[in-house]
Amino acid sequence: MSTLEIKNLHVSVETSDGPKAILRGVDLTINSGEIHAIMGPNGSGKSTLAYSIAGHPKYTVTEGEVLLDGENVLEMSVDERARAGLFLAMQYPVEVPGVTVSNFLRTAKTAITGEAPALRKWVGDVKDAMAKLRMDPEFAQRDVNHGFSGGEKKRHEILQMELIEPKFAVLDETDSGLDVDALRVVSEGVNRVHENTGLGVMLITHYTRILNYIKPDRVHVFVEGKIAEQGGPELADRLEAEGYDKYLTTTV
Repeated sequence: MSTLEIKNLHVSVETSDGPKAILRGVDLTINSGEIHAIMGPNGSGKSTLAYSIAGHPKYTVTEGEVLLDGENVLEMSVDERARAGLFLAMQYPVEVPGVTVSNFLRTAKTAITGEAPALRKWVGDVKDAMAKLRMDPEFAQRDVNHGFSGGEKKRHEILQMELIEPKFAVLDETDSGLDVDALRVVSEGVNRVHENTGLGVMLITHYTRILNYIKPDRVHVFVEGKIAEQGGPELADRLEAEGYDKYLTTTV
């Protein structure tokens, strides 16, 4: 059993007018095997939370801790966080011309585990995972995300997660830009890794449609850089019906 604990997290970002506070005291705990949905309007700080956990240099943590099995990941470099078991699926995956998907995946796996996977087994694992995500095998020889559609980029993010097998995955609006078929395939991939490895998931989304496929244990409403309300899956249904207006006028 692993635990990811976010304690009183405050984060700011530098602007032309000086530092601007984005996160204002976030407390959240996710255990192995749990799926937590982070929902809220645009600009509420959801992506800031994701990138702060991952170690993006744009964001400055001014107070608080992020503990993975008791170790403060904020004191780790980005690669150390990945080796400790954190994974970020980005909302806008970057293109890496000149690096093939095949080389990228094997290099990442080697960096995280400390040794290169046996080539024959690795090739089989990659082909199997790609088939489950309905990815053309030729994608393995294409440059990372270069010329990929939005759906192909998101499938590639889940492919990475399936092969790397992290302890916790932060999925930053993985559903954005996906049509119904791609959303189903991506969701099936997340559920498969969750079931097979006991992955803990922080699922960041604006909408409830992905929650029709990935069932959360807890739902947290994120407004103005903090959690305004939290509850079970029924909270997502209420948000679908009522929206976020009441939180924007009376946040807690």
